[in-house]
Amino acid sequence: MIRIAIDGPSGAGKSTVAKALAAKLGILYVDTGALYRTIGYYVRSRNTDPKNAAAVEALLPNIEIDLQYVDGTQHVLLNGEDLGDRIRTNEMSLYASAVSAIPAVRSFLLDTQRDLARRYSVIMDGRDIGTVILPDADVKIFLTASNECRAKRRYDELIAKGQTTTYEEVLATMQARDAADSSRTVAPAVAAPDAVLFDNSWMTPEECTEGILNVIKEKLGDPADRI
Repeated sequence: MIRIAIDGPSGAGKSTVAKALAAKLGILYVDTGALYRTIGYYVRSRNTDPKNAAAVEALLPNIEIDLQYVDGTQHVLLNGEDLGDRIRTNEMSLYASAVSAIPAVRSFLLDTQRDLARRYSVIMDGRDIGTVILPDADVKIFLTASNECRAKRRYDELIAKGQTTTYEEVLATMQARDAADSSRTVAPAVAAPDAVLFDNSWMTPEECTEGILNVIKEKLGDPADRI
């Protein structure tokens, strides 16, 4: 069994790299950010202020989240419904950031995430995997890139999905979420002391994946021996 944690800010390429690494290593990929986006989606659907901790906590008993994997791709189901790209908007990014600062929400999802790591070899990406979710992960990576590079990646991703936005809007949203995530009192988005800092500003996804794979091999030897 191996457990790999990849943390970092929005747009650093965590999901892309984590998916590629999971495929190369033959292990389970868990997109934890999608879980918070899903709760944010439900909160918005109930016209609830995502910063109102008491109101959000009151909604949690009505939320059932399931993970399904189809051809290696994670699908998050909210009360039986696959939300697809509806959770991948700028608005849901801000909702996810707001609800993730609520202790009750983090507690609600903690067991789900840790249970997967107990049952499978996993690679998880998020903002507090190495510090809170899997503090004893075998390998911890803190992936980052320049603000401009991250915003351009996210902008291209949203446009490719047919969403209407501007680079300036994406950059502003990203900077607002960075500030909120890194300064929250509960599980702030910071690098674990033993994480490897990895800046991929000028790398292609393939170069980044190979670079992190080399870090994993340096720390674990041949990962196949432990899966």
